[in-house]
Order: sequence, then structure tokens, then C-alpha cells
Amino acid sequence: MKLAQLSGVGPKLIEKLAALRITRFEHLLFHLPSRFEDRTQLSPIRALRAGIRAQIVGEVTHVERVLRGRAQLLVVLADESGQVTLRFFHFHAGQIAALKVGTRLLCYGEPRFGPSGLEIVHPEYRAVAGDIALQERLTPIYPATEGLQQRTLRKLIGQALAAVDKDPSLLPALLPPTGFSKPLPELLDALKFLHAPPPGVDLHALEAGNHPMQTRLKLEELVAHRLSLLKFRASVRADRALALGGPQPLARELLGRLGFALTGAQQRVGREIQSDLALNTPMLRLVQGDVGSGKTIIACLAALAAIQAGAQAALAAPTELLAEQHHQSFKAWLEPLGVDVVWLAGKVTGRARETALARIAGGAGMVIGTHALMEESVKFSNLALAIIDEQHRFGVHQRLMLREKGNGRVPHQLIMTATPIPRTLAMTAYADLDLSIIDELPPGRSPVKTVALPSSRRDEVIERIDAACAAGRQAYWVCTLIDESELLEAQAANASFEALRVALPKLRVGLVHGRLKAREKAEVMAQFKAGAIDLLVATTVIEVGVDVPRASLMVIENPERLGLAQLHQLRGRVGRGAIQSSCVLLFQPPLGELSRQRLEVLRESNDGFLIAEKDLELRGPGELLGTRQTGLPTLRIADIVRDAALLPFAERLAASLATQAAAVDGLIERWIGPKESYAQA
Repeated sequence: MKLAQLSGVGPKLIEKLAALRITRFEHLLFHLPSRFEDRTQLSPIRALRAGIRAQIVGEVTHVERVLRGRAQLLVVLADESGQVTLRFFHFHAGQIAALKVGTRLLCYGEPRFGPSGLEIVHPEYRAVAGDIALQERLTPIYPATEGLQQRTLRKLIGQALAAVDKDPSLLPALLPPTGFSKPLPELLDALKFLHAPPPGVDLHALEAGNHPMQTRLKLEELVAHRLSLLKFRASVRADRALALGGPQPLARELLGRLGFALTGAQQRVGREIQSDLALNTPMLRLVQGDVGSGKTIIACLAALAAIQAGAQAALAAPTELLAEQHHQSFKAWLEPLGVDVVWLAGKVTGRARETALARIAGGAGMVIGTHALMEESVKFSNLALAIIDEQHRFGVHQRLMLREKGNGRVPHQLIMTATPIPRTLAMTAYADLDLSIIDELPPGRSPVKTVALPSSRRDEVIERIDAACAAGRQAYWVCTLIDESELLEAQAANASFEALRVALPKLRVGLVHGRLKAREKAEVMAQFKAGAIDLLVATTVIEVGVDVPRASLMVIENPERLGLAQLHQLRGRVGRGAIQSSCVLLFQPPLGELSRQRLEVLRESNDGFLIAEKDLELRGPGELLGTRQTGLPTLRIADIVRDAALLPFAERLAASLATQAAAVDGLIERWIGPKESYAQA
């Protein structure tokens, strides 16, 4: 059945429904209410409470049009228990005529305190006479869009439910109802219930997403999500990649030159990667490692496998600052081995860009850059390995574009992140990837001591910076803002920069923020790394990738404005040498409960995975992964934190359905859509 077959659906309405991702008849059934209103009973006017929606019936006793800044219509409605004012800011002459004294109205709305006591602003109302027919079930309130009213959505969804009731084949039961600890409700029964729950239902459980009828749909959605990732994985595995096995003399030579030994965790992850690369099916591996765990050298060793085979490797980083640091590291490691290392970013223009493009097309072994690598003008001669650093900062399509530069073969993909991802989230978000974890820091690293201080102790903190820098150390002062505008962040950083220069006249104070040109940022960071700057005032632009071993003190202003994962990333900029390092969280009191919990977790732990678990618990997966950037679909009903107990069962169900093409395609289409690609390319 098509949407256009429903009564009242024309081209304009179809366009509005598409804005809600409703493009098929079935999508209407799964467009569930965000909340409910209880219109199954009447409340006496005297029982109204501010902030609690209610339905009342009464007689209009007074109507008045007033001018208080702008025209308003005040209507007094009374029953035998009391009276309440209805206030309208938008009204017309016909409305005034209809709301005459003596009219009996049925009203629904949220009371609040006004100048004359309780009032309801713009209630829903209709004139009534005689006995009133109340709703028999709770009234659904749906997610909507401009120009699409609730009554239209209710009417369309009601038609869809009636059509399925008449012809059940319109809603195939794609999920087997067996194997769960309790029998699952029938899909249609669950949908009918959730679109119009009966009076007396446990609204608390419903609004918390814990009702058994919701479990039926949550499970199906989680299965669909996992199946879509597995389907993507299978499609990539069906492609051919260049096998990169065989002897690795270049890798052995590099390891001999390093001057340090790899940790046990680095060696284990390196073996997992080399095992994947030896196959002619594309590697899809995510390497997680806490800040400072040594992911970069592992990526370099993987790149050498491609270079040893006469092919190319490319590394894409999300910022020029991070990409340039990778370029410096890879140059130092690879050029002594005779490997051509090419750098390409947006700032590389003119003749330099032409030269870089020619070297890449000519087969340069190692290519490092930013989003610029994904541009159409960049042609590789034989790209065998694509490395994506901090993958959640790239859009899906950008990662796909790099994958498509293999000239007939699909490059192996190595994805790295310094954001530890809890297993609960990883098994759901990254089902298409094999997972490697570097869970060991190099020897000689001291845990960062973290303290939280109120902003009233700012002067003490400045004195501490003065003493640390006088002893030959370096420090960061990080400025944060609620508004993520680069302009406002730059202004805040500039203000702190000027204030700290005055307070610390003996120190060399530098400034870096997102409004600086890439060349200017790189120059400041180079000076800081060389020790020419004692105190670096910065925005969160320094969150990833900057490695300055002498920096042993970080101050983060207003840390309550950031999530745990980001705070942990920032803190990871210190403690990168053998010197005992400290992080001061300079907060603005009073702290809310959530902020207090976050700072407490950070103060007590340096374990990135424990912190990630807490971040997931406190702020949800979007904060941890950056949902908009990962390309993960927005789950409609399920919540991977709240519903963690369902994940293992969803995993087993998905595995049992994997060979049933009709069920797989039907579930993916039902919950995600046919063209939405969100896999980790």
C-alpha cells in the first residue's frame, strides 16, 4: 500500500511527511508518539495545578479584549468549583464571536500562574452541549514538522492501523517471537497499544521507555541496526583487496631505529592488523587506545606493509594541526627508510599542490593529509591501505570517498580513535568492524593528578603556573564556552590571554584558537613544542594530537561545560613525559548534580575506558561518539544505554536472521530506510 492511497494525502502532504522520514505507508505505523495527554477524564477547575495538563469543562462568564503591549483576548471559564482565565495572543473576530458569554467549552491545556491567578494560554477547546463524549484512550502527541498538525498525523496513523487490521500482510512479522525470556507481543498489538494506550496505563514506564509493548519494538530496532552494519560488512568483505603479507624488512628496520620497545598491547594489536592485511579481503579494523597509548607507531607499521608490497598508504586526520603532527612523525620514521612521504591539506596550494598531486599519482608510498585527500582531484596509483584518525570527526561520505580511491580494489581500512568506547556501545555502533584495544601505556608515564577548584581560587592557580614554569615546565590554559562559535571562543581565549600576560609578566604566553589560520596555529604550536612558549592559552582546538612532553600542567576553565570524554582528551595533552603532571578543573559554582558527578569521575580516574563508561551513562552515546558525525542513525525507540540488557539477545537474533534475505531487507527498510548508509566506511 502507498501513502498516496490514504484519504487526504496529496503531493504537498507527502512532502511534509518526508521531512519526518515518513516515505512509505509502513513508516506511519512506526512514527510513535513522543508523549501522551490524558483526555479520558474531566478535572474540576479548582483541582487544576500549575504545570500539569488537564481537561476541563465550563461556561464562559466573561470575555475581554485588552491591550497590554499587544492585543490579548481574555476569556473567563467557570464551573461549580471555581474559575480559570483562558489567554489568547493570536485570535480573530470570528473567534471572539464564538466565545460569547454563556457558551459551554471543553478545554485542554497546561495551567500556569498569571496576573489574575491560574490561567491557560492558548488551550485546545471546542464548544459542547449536553453529554460530553470523552476520549476512551490516551491522546498521542507525535513528533511533527512545520505545517503538519497533530490531528492530521492522528488521522493518517489511524487509517494506517485500520488498513493493517483489515489486511495483516501489510505489516509482515519479520522478527521471530521465540527465544525471549517472556513471550513477545504481536507487532500489531504493540503498535496499537503505543499509538493509543488505555486509561490507567503505567505512564511512568511508558515515558521512561520501559513498557513491555515498547520492548517488542526496541528489540526489532536493535536487530535492524545490527543487521544493516553486518550487511555493509558482508558487502565490503565480498570486495577484493591487495594481500599485504610476506616478509617485512622495512618494519624490522624501523623498530630497530625507534630507541624504545613496543608495549605488549602494541605488539598484540600489531599482530592482529598484520593478520588482516595478509588476506585479500579488505581489513575493517578499529583500533582504540587511550591518549598516549602509542596508536601512531602501530599505524606506521601497518602503512609499511603496504609500502613494502609496492603499494600506497594514506592517513587522513580531521584537523590540519593533527595531520601536520602525523606528517612530522611519519617523515622522521619513514624518510630514513627511503619512503616518499607526501603532505596534502587545504593550505597546500598552487605549485606545491600540483607537485604533491603528481607525487601521489606517481606512487608516493605514504600520503598524509586532511579532508583534502578525499577530493576528486587526488588520484592514487595503487592505494592499498586507508588510515582514518579520530574517525568520528569525519562524515560518512568523506570516509566512503577515500575508500573508493583504490582503482578497482578496495583499500584495507584501519580506523583509530583516542576516545575509548565501552563494549556496550562498540558492539552496537561498530558491528561492522573488528576491534583492537591498546590497553597499556608506555613505561615511564605517570598518571595525571586532577583537582577541581572553584573559580574564586583563580589567583592561587595562576601562582602555581608561575612556579611550574619557573622550574622549567610548560602549561596549558584552556578556555571553553557553552556556545561553540569559533568567534566567541576566540574572544574568550583572547581575553584570558591578555589577563594572563598581565598577571604573569615574566612568562612567555602564547595563544591558539580556531579563528587563527592553519599556518599561524602551526607556528604557535611549533614554538610551544620547542619550548619558546611557557604558557599556551588555547580553546579546545588542542584536544587531539598535540604532543609536548615538557607540558606538565593544564588548567581547564569552566570544565562543567564539557563532557567527560572531551575533558579526558584535553587532560591527555599533559602527562606525556616522565614528569609528574597535574590538571586543574577551574569550575564556576554552583555546580549542577550532573556536572559535579562528571568532575568527580575525572578527579578519581585516569582510566579512559572507565571514564567512557561513565560518560555513556551520564550523557549518552551522542556525546561520546558525536552522533551527527558518526553517521549513526538516530534510534527511534531503543536506547543503547538503557536497553543494554537487550543487546546480546539482539545480536543473537540478528545472527539467526542473517541468511534470510527478505527478513533482513524488510527490517532495515522498516527502521532505517533503503538508502541510508551509516556504516563506518
